[in-house]
Amino acid sequence: QVQLVESGGGLVQSGGSLRLSCAASGFVFSIYGLSWYRQALGKERELVASISMTGDSTNYADSVKGRFTISRDNAKNTMYLQMNNLKPEDTAVYFCQVVRRSHVYWGQGTQVTVSS
Repeated sequence: QVQLVESGGGLVQSGGSLRLSCAASGFVFSIYGLSWYRQALGKERELVASISMTGDSTNYADSVKGRFTISRDNAKNTMYLQMNNLKPEDTAVYFCQVVRRSHVYWGQGTQVTVSS
């Protein structure tokens, strides 16, 4: 079965950095595009960044462009989100997502809290 497990969240001061990881199993990782989403308390889940199956193509939400970098290691079945210059408004639960055979799979999420 498809499993996505996020890690790397935590509490950081404004301007700090975190690196999130998403470890995947149960499917052929290298042939699917992947995405990071986040959901702040009381708000809708929003797309943060996405990456193609080879990693050659990436897209970012305007709010994180220039600060976040999405990447993947197909040999390790893992996707990453490097987050720099974090701001209090980045506080949210971060989820990784894959769409496989028209079904959307989510991880359990990892909490990122940025203090001012």
